Parts: sequence; structure tokens; C-alpha cells
Amino acid sequence: MSIRVSSNQMVYSYQKQLNEANNRQDKLLEQGDGSKLHRPSDDSVAYSKYLRYDVSDTENSQYTNNVKTAISWMKTSDAALVNMTDIQTTFKEKTVAAANSTNNTQDMQAIGKEMMSEIQELISLGNTMQGDSYVFGGTKDLTKPFSLSVEEVQRGLAKTLDDNQAAYFGGSNGLANGTGSSNLKQMLTLTGSDGNTYYLNTNDGNIYTKEFVESGYKDKVAANANAVVDPAADSVGKIAGWGGTSPTKKVSTYFKNTGEIKDANATMTAAVAGKNVTFKFATVKQQIATYTGDNNAVSMVKKNGTTEPTADTVNVTGAEIFGSDIFDDVNSGNTVSGTAMLNEMLTVHAKVNAADHDWLNTDGQAISDEAHSTTLNTQTKLGARQQLYTSVQTMLGNQSELITSDITDVSSTDVAALAVKLMQEQTIYNMSLSLGARILPQSLADYLS
Repeated sequence: MSIRVSSNQMVYSYQKQLNEANNRQDKLLEQGDGSKLHRPSDDSVAYSKYLRYDVSDTENSQYTNNVKTAISWMKTSDAALVNMTDIQTTFKEKTVAAANSTNNTQDMQAIGKEMMSEIQELISLGNTMQGDSYVFGGTKDLTKPFSLSVEEVQRGLAKTLDDNQAAYFGGSNGLANGTGSSNLKQMLTLTGSDGNTYYLNTNDGNIYTKEFVESGYKDKVAANANAVVDPAADSVGKIAGWGGTSPTKKVSTYFKNTGEIKDANATMTAAVAGKNVTFKFATVKQQIATYTGDNNAVSMVKKNGTTEPTADTVNVTGAEIFGSDIFDDVNSGNTVSGTAMLNEMLTVHAKVNAADHDWLNTDGQAISDEAHSTTLNTQTKLGARQQLYTSVQTMLGNQSELITSDITDVSSTDVAALAVKLMQEQTIYNMSLSLGARILPQSLADYLS
């Protein structure tokens, strides 16, 4: 009985060692796929590092995809904006040409047709798509953002101030020498019951004669170039309810954010030279451009850490491309239209058709300059963001190489060492089999002998 127990123990021990040798071979053979880590037990420390590197690699791949998508989006947007600024440059040239009083009716009609074609092309570019998304629609990128009305409507006629006028009429801190600063860019044109044209400062309700705004203020500046003046002293009257901390009248009271008048028969009254004068808003009949997108940012995160809403923004919206005017600025009471300069350009077009050379020579050219400047400024900002994303793309590429190198170092198989170990284990295994064949009992008879 004792011989049998001893033999069983010997057989069990031998089988255990043989299986362990076989398992060692199997693990070494697993590394033939190039990786020495297949389970945490292979090397717990190295496996922990591998998991961290793998997470970093996944994050890097996601940011790289974000950046590639963002750059593609911005390239599409930039190409459209370049075309827009080119069109607006041509529009400026046509405005200057149309202001020439020597043009006959046919000349003005021809210029008007060309201008309308350019405005329609701007709207088409505003509906540029990247895949199935409209790049200028904000977060409403599945809806066509820009459209042009078929019917003409009555739109308020704004007086667009040049830099010197804006400085002079900008407020009580405006300087007569034109070095003052203000956000005043436009006034509303009024027609008085006395037959005269006036301009309304919607920030305070002061009204000025057309002659003083267009030329009279220059004489006052020339008389005392260094004097600090209060523009309110130059007004011929004031319409109650405008301006102050709690205004009862705003641009939104009478106009939509696109400039379309709500009630063409609306009137206001103010005393001018001791007499009450009734005022109506001057309007121009024209088509209206509308924007159905929103002004929200589309962000594509390019790296981990704190979010950077401004730097991560890859889109531009209608309000950024076409700015704002008196009908939708912060003081108007209206929401931003997203088509301000488009509608101002449509006003220029209407004035060309009406052969209003004087208006085109002043307001028309100021509007054309502002429209071009607004879009060009937006294009420049987008270009800067695109360069930033391009730099990040290079950085992510370098990081990817480093992460890949770390993963390789911690998980890849040393082929030369693996070959040696396999030969050693195979030799040990073969020797174990040969030894076992000699020392283990061959049959049941051996147990009985």
C-alpha cells in the first residue's frame, strides 16, 4: 500500500510540473501576436500603465477627429466668407458708380440689376452647407438660414452717420473736433408735417434738421474746433418717451428687427421753433432678407481640461456676418435679426432704382463700407481660429506618436528574448517528457511486483 501511495504522489507531482511547463509555453506563445500583456496577471504594473496610455490614446483620437471636422467646417465657412467680401467689394464700387448724377435711367436700372444679383449671391453663400448642415445657421444647422422675401415691404429709412457725424452726435461727451466716441451709428429719418426732413436720435429722442446733420455741424466745429459740446443743444426739438432709464418708446415700438415698419401711419409730435410738428417715419419700399438660424456657438472641443467656449467655437452666425443696425442693436428693444447689412444693402438697391444720387453719395457709400468691413472682420476672426485648430492638430499628432511609443514600450514583445525563452521552455518540456517515460511505472504489473 505504501508503494502505491508514493507512486501516486510522484505521478501527481510530475503532472503538475509538466502542466506548469506547458502553461509557460502557452503564455510565451501568446506573445507571438506582438503583445506581452493579455491579462492583468501577466504584469500588473505594466498593465496599469497600458490602461492609462490606452485611455490617453482614445482621447487623443477623439480630439483629433474633432479638430479635423472643425478645420473642414471652418475651411468651408472661410471660402464662403471670402466670396462674400469679394462681392461686397464689387457692391461698393457699384454704389460709388451709381452716385454719379450723370447716370441716366437705363444706367441706374442696369446697376440695380447687378446689385440684386450680388445680394442674391450673398444669400446663397449664406446658405452654404457642409455635408447636411448649414454652416452659418448656428445650432439650427439643419434649417436653411437665409431667405429673401418675394414681396416688397415698407422699411424704415435710417440715416447712416460717417465717423465724424457719429463722434459729434454721439452724446454729451462727444467732442466738436470729432474725436468723441459713441455707439451711435444711425438715426431714423422723419418727415415733418412742415414738409422738412429731420433725423431722430433714438437714444435720447432729440431731433435734428437734415441740413445740420449733413453739413451744419461742420460749420460749428470749424468755428470752435476744441470746444466740448452737448449735441442736445443743437437739436430743434425732442420727442418724449425716447431714452432715459425707463423709455416708453423704442425702435421696437414701431419696427420689426428687420426694419419693416409695423404701422406706416404711426405719428409723433414735438415742438419745433415754438410750433407743434407732426412726424412720420420715412420709409423705402424694398425686399427683406430674414434669418431663421440662431446665434449660438457650435463648439468642437480640441483638448482636455477646462472648456474654452470662445476658442472652441468653429462657426459664425448671421449676426456676425451681417452685423446689426438701428433696428436690431442693443438699444432697439428687438432681437438680433442676423440680416442687418443685407437689408441695408437692399435699401441701397432700392435707392439706386429710385436714382437718389445724393443719398447714395453719403448714406449709400457708408452702408457699403460698413457691410464689407463687418464681413471682413468676421472672416479675419474665423481665420485666426482656423490657424489655432491647425496648430492643435499638429500638437495632437505629436502627442499621438508619444502615446503610441509609450504603449509599445510597456506592452510590446521583445521578439529576440521571446525566441530564447520559447526554446528554453520547449527544451525543458521535452526533457520532462523523456524523464517521465523512464521513471514512471509502465503498467499495473509494476505496482504488484
